[in-house]
Amino acid sequence: MGSVEVTTWGHSAVRFERAGQRLVIDPGVLSDPAVMEGAHAVLITHEHADHVVPAALAAAQGASSDLQVWAPAGVVDQLVTAEAPIERVHRADVGDRFSAAGFTVHALGGDHAVVHPTLATPVNLAYLIEGMALHPGDSFTPPSEGTNLELLLLPVSAPWLKLAESVDYVRQVAPTVAVPIHDAVLSDHGRALTDQILTNLAGSDYRRINSGDALTLSH
Repeated sequence: MGSVEVTTWGHSAVRFERAGQRLVIDPGVLSDPAVMEGAHAVLITHEHADHVVPAALAAAQGASSDLQVWAPAGVVDQLVTAEAPIERVHRADVGDRFSAAGFTVHALGGDHAVVHPTLATPVNLAYLIEGMALHPGDSFTPPSEGTNLELLLLPVSAPWLKLAESVDYVRQVAPTVAVPIHDAVLSDHGRALTDQILTNLAGSDYRRINSGDALTLSH
C-alpha cells in the first residue's frame, strides 16, 4: 500500500498523505489553514470550533470540484446551512467503514469527553486510519480490539483533560509512536513541561512533530 506521511498543523489538525492523496482531520480555528492545501478529503470528529469552521470548510468545498467531507450529523447540518455541496458531505456514524482519499477509515467512539456535568456533550467520532493510526478527537477512545496501533494522536491539553488521563490512555493503547495534539492553549513552557512528563511516563515512543516536519508510517 506504500508509506504514509503524517504532518501536524497546529492543535488537532493532522494531514495524511500517500501517493499524492491528502486526507485532513479537524482543520479548526486554532490550526494552520494551510493544512487544507491540496486536500482531497476531510474528516471532522465533532462540532467545536477548534475542530471545524463550517463556513470555511464549505467555502473550501465550493472552491474544489472533488473535496469530500465526512462528519457527525450535527456538523453535516452546519455544513448544509453554510451551503456546502451536499452531494460531497457525508454523515459518519459509530461503526461506519469507508474510504476517504484512498485511505480506509473506521469511525469509533461516539461521545465527547465530559467538560462539566452541566454542559451537553456532542457526538465525537474517533477515526482509525488504515488500521494503524488513531485520531480520537476530544476523547480517549481506544482502537478496535486486536489493533496493533502504529500511531496514536494524543490529546494533551483541554478543559476536559488532565495530563494523568493522557498518560493512562497512551499506556492503555500502547502505540508504537504517540504524537501530541490538542495543545494550542499551552505556552511554549507548557508544551515543554508536558513533553517532559509524557516522555518519561508514556511507555511508548512519545514524539512531537513540529510544523513542517513529517512522520512516515509503513503499511
